Amino acid sequence: MDTVIRRRIKGLRLAKGWSLDALAARCYLSPSTLSRIETGHRRIALDQLVPLAKALGTTLDQLVEPTEDEDVVIRPEPEHQPGITTWLLSREHSHDGTTVAKMRITPERSMADVELSVHPGREWFTVLSGTVSLVLGERTILVTEGQAAEFSTMVPHRIGAHEGPVEILTIFDRGGERAHLHGQSTVD
Repeated sequence: MDTVIRRRIKGLRLAKGWSLDALAARCYLSPSTLSRIETGHRRIALDQLVPLAKALGTTLDQLVEPTEDEDVVIRPEPEHQPGITTWLLSREHSHDGTTVAKMRITPERSMADVELSVHPGREWFTVLSGTVSLVLGERTILVTEGQAAEFSTMVPHRIGAHEGPVEILTIFDRGGERAHLHGQSTVD
């Protein structure tokens, strides 16, 4: 893991076009210490990683995240509910707080049976096929194949299929994941 972290530090430094002196000045290390860290001639200490991550514009978590192959390929298993199938395309509890999912919604998911949801944050989706019926408060907006929508989730909302099945690619923040993927509506 040390080798990966060292490569990340050097790679981020070079991507910014910084010399050892430039990065050393930003993270309050000497250029020789930084050089020894990058080349593996000095052990990396936690108290050095925090200022290095900050200076490089990243987080400590991103600097030390694992590199195993299971983090690259996701084999989504569909979750079926009446009128909706969901495939998670990102890992649950991702470090950036977002969840990416593909959803197939059919007309058997009655819009009248789905409560309007409200939660903090924003949602985004793009329509892969079909037409989405997006209810935002008192408005109903039709979003067709190839179009995308982004909206505040503080507005009461629900997504359904309009005149046939629809497939969407969607991004949820943590509030959206809880409300839409785990069935915990936050509307009273």
